[in-house]
Amino acid sequence: MKQAKQKVLITGGGSGIGLSLARKFLDHGHTVIITGRNLSKLEKVKAELPLIYIFQSDVTKEEDVVKLVEQTRKEFGGIDVLINNAGIMNLVDAGNEANDLQKQFEEIEINYHAPIRMLHYFLPQLKESKNATLINVSSGLAYVTFSQAPVYSGTKSALHFWTKAIRPQLKPYNIRVVELLPSVVDTQLAHNADLKDDNLTPMPPDKMADIFWKDYSKGKEEITPGLSKQLKLMSRLAPKFIFNQLNKKPIPTSK
Repeated sequence: MKQAKQKVLITGGGSGIGLSLARKFLDHGHTVIITGRNLSKLEKVKAELPLIYIFQSDVTKEEDVVKLVEQTRKEFGGIDVLINNAGIMNLVDAGNEANDLQKQFEEIEINYHAPIRMLHYFLPQLKESKNATLINVSSGLAYVTFSQAPVYSGTKSALHFWTKAIRPQLKPYNIRVVELLPSVVDTQLAHNADLKDDNLTPMPPDKMADIFWKDYSKGKEEITPGLSKQLKLMSRLAPKFIFNQLNKKPIPTSK
């Protein structure tokens, strides 16, 4: 599937999966804009990749998103591709009443509310584009929940079903809707979660981006790199078995 040159906006593009996707779109000649809360991280990427555009923006703040819409309209005439990638993952023991409730709500805000907010405000630009695409970065844990990260699993499952639900709604406007469901990728998020003890070998971000690009270029709507493909299959064939395999240690170890 040949892609026309597009203007691509990636949230959480300063590192990890977002940055690997940014590199891939840049390599193919597209205009790439990345956003994030950490300006120094964005500036570091800009120093390494001079052709990339950076905007400090917080996807959880409505005023930031509205400003971003105005900036992209003014400087680029709008965008063609919106990639909702920003996300966080916290290990939470739901049986511990000492949990930080606000921290859990923040996880919901970033992982689930923010993609809805971004689409809402960027929808007019996508409708104007001749090659519009919405890409939501979900997770293989949308298929099989990971008990150590219950809020994360819940938000990614919600994002998965929201993506499926809006796909036919956006079709009349010629907006392609793609979902990327990575398995464990070698990013700071995975390191913070300390998933090595759970026999979940992280995939290098560049490898994940290569798989994404191959399937994206073929026109696939649901892209499942690495373990995610098995999680999708097993969630249908043997849901109880795969759940038990993934959750042998349901309670996170305190650090």
